[in-house]
Amino acid sequence: MAAYPAEHSGDPFASLTGQVFRPARQRPVRMRGVTEADLPELHRLDREVFQEVAYPYFMLRQLFDMYADHLLVLDDGEALQGYVLAGIGDDSGLGWVLGLGVARARRGEGLGRRLMLEILGRLRNDGIREVRLTVDPTNAAAIALYKSSGFAPATAEGGLRRNYFGPGEHRLVLGLSL
Repeated sequence: MAAYPAEHSGDPFASLTGQVFRPARQRPVRMRGVTEADLPELHRLDREVFQEVAYPYFMLRQLFDMYADHLLVLDDGEALQGYVLAGIGDDSGLGWVLGLGVARARRGEGLGRRLMLEILGRLRNDGIREVRLTVDPTNAAAIALYKSSGFAPATAEGGLRRNYFGPGEHRLVLGLSL
């Protein structure tokens, strides 16, 4: 095994300490459908990811009751590390990704892409022809994920909808044809 000098380790402080920081190995995650017993942990994760705009517990409960088949979680055996939620209408062929979040400590591992690909496949199998989602226009990482997944602005104004979630709460509305 080759050893690299501290200055090439990716740790900016390694040259000062002589020690290389190596993050703990992350536990593998398993994608599965959510259960009612998961709701408290899902609420915790949603608050971590979305903070002041997180779903209230009662809303997650109702979304679970309505869309349990389209609510998937990534579970590492100790805690939920990500989730995706999609809602589908009655006969319009339009589906919405209502939430996609990954725990801060697990970002950059491709978990968001994994969740997105799975939910898009499920929506396609359900006969959904178009999927939309909204995203904070300042969330560059999420926008990059969505655009690399094929989403594009859903309106002529570049997708920007001012005050979409209320005063000062602008969102980009993105869409994807399946």
